[in-house]
Amino acid sequence: MIRILVISAMLAFSAGFARAEEPVVGNWKTAAGDTAVIAPCGGGYCVTLKTGKFAGRKIGTLSGTGGSYTGELTDPAADKTYSGSGSVSGNSLKMQGCMLKIFCKSQTWTRL
Repeated sequence: MIRILVISAMLAFSAGFARAEEPVVGNWKTAAGDTAVIAPCGGGYCVTLKTGKFAGRKIGTLSGTGGSYTGELTDPAADKTYSGSGSVSGNSLKMQGCMLKIFCKSQTWTRL
């Protein structure tokens, strides 16, 4: 009986130290109106389209913490990959892809 109480207390105590999920994780409405999901994968986050013409296609990988992320983003229509970044502010995610760090394009996605 004591063992059960000790194990229960340890589980309750360790649950308080669980890491909070990063603000980028979740479902997002893209500028084109499609739904993209950003989920943990490997040591970072994968961006995959859930709806639209390119549904099921992985369009990016990001890494970072605290609302600021960097990585690669792919324009599925042009099938080109760019260095990218994302920053979360409330329910908005500003995504930016750049070629040669000079030519950049930005979009704002909305949390669903």
